[in-house]
Amino acid sequence: MHFKVRAATKEDCKEISRMIVELAVYEKMPDQVKISHEELERDGFCQNPFFECLVAEVPEENKSKDGFTVVGYAFYFYTYSTWKGPTLFLEDLYVMPEFRGNGFGKGLLCKVAKVGKEKQCVRLQLSVLDWNTPSRDFYAAKCAQDLTDSEGWHLIRFDGQNLDNLANEAPKD
Repeated sequence: MHFKVRAATKEDCKEISRMIVELAVYEKMPDQVKISHEELERDGFCQNPFFECLVAEVPEENKSKDGFTVVGYAFYFYTYSTWKGPTLFLEDLYVMPEFRGNGFGKGLLCKVAKVGKEKQCVRLQLSVLDWNTPSRDFYAAKCAQDLTDSEGWHLIRFDGQNLDNLANEAPKD
């Protein structure tokens, strides 16, 4: 099936927001999505954006059963490894179920890798839920390393009240 991968625009944020919710449902965490398309517009399309995003788009004649032409996205941002240098972190890679198995995910992932290489990133990192075997298999087929198995890394998070508590313990200026 013909599709193109392109940089997302501010006008795509409603579609990206829709697919973020779809991904959260797939990941069995629909109640976790708190961000709006307005916040995506603000945070991704400002002078110093917090993220970048690519979208997969099909021609009008191949639109989804619900009438969508933007059918996938890759959401990423830059970080830095003190051991290796510039790093690209892939937060989300999502393709609507009816379009899976047609190269959309591969196209998005490869384009993210190309963007990273153009910015001199030395690695592409991401996280996958342990039960998400289709995604783990997809990344493994592209020769991704599972650092949980090979190096024993654990993903750690502070949020909500725990983040507030930590920030409140910061030394006074």
